[in-house]
Amino acid sequence: MSRPDTDHLLLPDAEADVRPSPQGAAARRALLAHPVVLLIGIVLAALNMRAALASVSPLVSDISQSFGLSSTASSLVTSVPVLFLGLGALVAPWLARRFGSEPVLLFALLLLAVGILVRVAPSTVALYGGGVLVGTAIALLNVLMPGLIKRDFPDRAASMTSVYTGAMIAGATLVAASSVPLEKAFGGSWEASLAVWSLLAVLAAVAWLPQVLIARGRTGHEVRVTSTRSGSGTGPGSASGATGKSVWRSALAWQVTLFMGLQSLWSYVLIAWMPTIFTDHGMSRSTAGVIFAFNNLIQVAGAFAVPLLAGRMRSQRPLIVLVTSLVAAGYAGLMIAPVSGAWLWAGVLGIGQGGAVGLALTMIVLRSGDAQTAARLSGMAQTVGYLLAAVGPLAAGAVHQATGGWTIPIALVLGVCAAALAVGLFAARDRTV
Repeated sequence: MSRPDTDHLLLPDAEADVRPSPQGAAARRALLAHPVVLLIGIVLAALNMRAALASVSPLVSDISQSFGLSSTASSLVTSVPVLFLGLGALVAPWLARRFGSEPVLLFALLLLAVGILVRVAPSTVALYGGGVLVGTAIALLNVLMPGLIKRDFPDRAASMTSVYTGAMIAGATLVAASSVPLEKAFGGSWEASLAVWSLLAVLAAVAWLPQVLIARGRTGHEVRVTSTRSGSGTGPGSASGATGKSVWRSALAWQVTLFMGLQSLWSYVLIAWMPTIFTDHGMSRSTAGVIFAFNNLIQVAGAFAVPLLAGRMRSQRPLIVLVTSLVAAGYAGLMIAPVSGAWLWAGVLGIGQGGAVGLALTMIVLRSGDAQTAARLSGMAQTVGYLLAAVGPLAAGAVHQATGGWTIPIALVLGVCAAALAVGLFAARDRTV
């Protein structure tokens, strides 16, 4: 079976089955005449894609104390946004095709700013409701940003992906390291520490406004790409592009999706609970926050190297073994020596986490036979994957509350690593959906 053109399919595009009219093409040329404006917008938007999630984890104990939350209820503070990462991914492609990527991204950034502010209101309803808004906004950014880069920088998609991925991780690192110091600077107010990051979302929205104005003539001018049936295939507007087979009925698509979900699950458990694991074993909150930031930063290494290796291999099975083993080793370290080996485990986990998410996204492309299939497989993987991932923080918090420790929750995540290894070995075969 022939391999897809991975340079062309480097990034799934939510607008892959939309063709601009002459008016839309003219608007696109006008926008690309201002590449610096576009680049600034991409970087600022990417800074926000993990910041609102990473800001909560170092402060979860204070949030719990303020509202008198149990461990299970506290886990919902991080689980609710992750749940809506999946639900939001369902509507993102439709919104992009209906209104265009630029207006939807502007809306997402404004929604993110509002969600951050709602989350710090003095009410548990607002705490969780703000999480709904934050998760929905980040879902729109997650789904639309790769496709926008592919559409606007087709000859530089790899380098631009590095830029936006690096900015995303830099944002998470900055926020994780700053949350506790900001809380202290604001007189012990975790609310102010969280709320300040709404300014970053507003700044990014301001940067996107010129792009929306330039591209405004494009909205409503797109038409569906259609084609006649040829042989056994169907047109690219069908459920799976040229194959005529829905991705939802493909075993390979489910294997890719489950690997995406399981690696997301182990990552969001860490996003929710890593600083708490350290502080429960006697580490100061400031030090735990810095180590958590280091974990985010070191993910750049894995996220950069693993996709490059994956694209040069017919089967990615060795990489599946590598990333799952690194994550399993890091979690085992957190179980055995969480404080004395904290920096080592954070580094090992970071390389494994970054490599796993990079590999999961790369396999979406490598397992897809055409651009339309890549877009639909991406939507399936993100929707189901994030819904599955939302179970992680909630389950870990509930088991921690029931057992009074972190040994059993971590042991369960090690079981997730084993499941990810098994399903990943099937997903990594040299086949296409």
